[in-house]
Amino acid sequence: MKWWKTPQAAIAWTVLRIWLGIQWVEAGWHKIVDGFDAGGFLQGSIAKATGEHPAVQSWYAGFLENFAVPNVGLFNFLIPWGEFLVGIGLIIGVATIPALLAGAFMNLNFLLAGTTSTNPMLYTVAIILLFAGSGSYYWGGDRIILPYMKERMNNKGNKLGNSNKHIHNH
Repeated sequence: MKWWKTPQAAIAWTVLRIWLGIQWVEAGWHKIVDGFDAGGFLQGSIAKATGEHPAVQSWYAGFLENFAVPNVGLFNFLIPWGEFLVGIGLIIGVATIPALLAGAFMNLNFLLAGTTSTNPMLYTVAIILLFAGSGSYYWGGDRIILPYMKERMNNKGNKLGNSNKHIHNH
């Protein structure tokens, strides 16, 4: 077993995972409770695509202008609830890898939109935890859920395989 996947190393990954989850829960919860409108943020990001050294690349500004702005209502829902649910998943260690990927994807999009803030740090922590792999959820719900799901999938596969053999034998 690699050192970063040991139960001892997993303690550090768990602390880091829970810390990251708290960051996401807080960010999402504030947007849910206080209300959230991405419209101003999107317009500000599009404005950052001009000048000699634009903070936002023109291709990304095009995406924002042609897709995000016309669908701002969708983003007003997805961003707060996505942040909140990513945080819950990370805190309890359930769907850890998808939560890390979703969180990193959101951080990347915020960075592409010209917002630095905590995004580089949160993105880096997510990538580190992704490299830790199963060590990142050793002390979490996935440690119980994933083997159960794998067993269920294998049993369904075996049943399907047996029924196919039965069909081909006749």
